[in-house]
Amino acid sequence: MGKTFVEKILGARAGRDVSAGDIVTVRPDRVLSHDNSAAISGHFKKLGVDKVHDPERIVIVLDHCVPAADEKHAGNHKKIREFITEQQIPNFFDVDHGVCHQIFVEKGFARPGGLVVGSDSHTTTYGALGALSAGIGRTEAAVTWATGEIWLKVPSTLRIEANGVLGRGLSAKDLALKIIGTIGADGGLYQAVEFAGDAVRALDIPGRLVLCNMAAEMGAKCGYCEVDMLTRDYLQAIGVSEETWEAVSSDPDANYSGTIEIDCSSLAPQIAKPHTVDNTCDVTEVLGTQINQVLVGTCTNGRIEDLRSAAEVLRGKKIASSVRMLVLPASKSIWMKAATEGILTDLAEAGAVVLNPGCGPCLGAHQGALAPGEVCISTANRNFKGRMGCRDASVFLASPETAAASALTGVISDPREV
Repeated sequence: MGKTFVEKILGARAGRDVSAGDIVTVRPDRVLSHDNSAAISGHFKKLGVDKVHDPERIVIVLDHCVPAADEKHAGNHKKIREFITEQQIPNFFDVDHGVCHQIFVEKGFARPGGLVVGSDSHTTTYGALGALSAGIGRTEAAVTWATGEIWLKVPSTLRIEANGVLGRGLSAKDLALKIIGTIGADGGLYQAVEFAGDAVRALDIPGRLVLCNMAAEMGAKCGYCEVDMLTRDYLQAIGVSEETWEAVSSDPDANYSGTIEIDCSSLAPQIAKPHTVDNTCDVTEVLGTQINQVLVGTCTNGRIEDLRSAAEVLRGKKIASSVRMLVLPASKSIWMKAATEGILTDLAEAGAVVLNPGCGPCLGAHQGALAPGEVCISTANRNFKGRMGCRDASVFLASPETAAASALTGVISDPREV
C-alpha cells in the first residue's frame, strides 16, 4: 500500500514507517506565532528553561491588533519585543509588515516537503506550497520552543477532487465555500485535506493559498496541493532556491479516508450565511439582503490578485451610500504593489477605506467593528457570532468579486450580473 503526503513527511521526520493514527515525535522546520506570543512566552518561562532551543526556527509576526489599539495590546506587544531581544530571535516582524500567514509565505519560510507548526489555526495555509503545516496550541508552542520537538498524531487523508472550469465571476473562495458546505465544518476533522483535480491545478498559487487557508474551517489538521511548475515558478520569484526543498506527494495507491468530487463547471458564486462557515448557499438564494459593511482582504483574500478583482468591479463607480467598505491588504508589500498599480486609488475613489495591513476587523480587534443588528459581507474565513466585534451582528462570507459587487448595490449581489 502506498503512502499519503503526510505519512511520507512525518515518517521521514520520525525515522520510521508510519501510517494514519500513529503517534510521532518530530522536529518542525519553523514554529510560527503572532500576538499570542506574549501568552506563549509566559508558558515557556513556567517550564524552567532559560533559552529557546533554536531561535532560528521561531517566526513571530505582530498582526492581530496593529498598531496597538489600547494600553492592553500595547503592553502585550512590549512584552513580545522584550522576549525577542532576550532570546535573540532573528525572525521577528513588527507591526509594519502584515498578516502572519502572508508574511510567512513572502519571506520564503513555507517550502515543499517542509514541516511547519503554528499557534494559529490557519497555519494550514502553507500546504498550498507543498508543506505540511498545522495549527497547534499555545502550550504546545511553548514546549516546542523549549525542546525543538513536538508529538503529533499522523492524520488520515481526505481527497477533494475538483474538476471542471470555474465560470466568470468565480474564484477559489467560491470553491472553498462549496467544499465546506458539502462536507461540513467537521468534515475534515483532524485529517489532511488533499486538494486535487483539474480545477485545483488550474488555480494560481494565491488561489491555492485560499483553499488551504480555508482547510481550517473543515476541521482539518492540514491542507495540501501537489507541487507543480506553478509552485516552482512562484518560489523562484520570491527568491526560494529549488535546492532548498524537495517535493513530496501522495502515492497513486495511497490509502485515503474518502474522496469527495466537486463539479466546478456548474458552480455558482457561493455565500456562507451566519453564523457558521458551512451554512453555505448559492448567492442567488440571498440576493437583496441589506448590508452595512463590506470587508475585502485578510489572510484569506488580501493578496494583490484579490484587490485587483475588487478594483475591476468598482473602477469608475461608487459604492452605495448606505455601505462602508474596508480594504485590508495582507502585507505591506501587497499594499505597496496595489498603490503602484493604482488599485488603491481605484478603490478609494469608489468610496472604500484602505486600512494598514493586519488582522484587526477580521477578529473584531479594532478597525471596523460592527454594531448590533448590522450586516457585513466579508472575504475573511470565519463568520461566527462576535467574530467582527459584536455578537448581535451578522457576517456573510464571500469572494472578493461578490463582496465588491455587493458594495456597489448595498445588498448582496451576484458578481456575474454587475
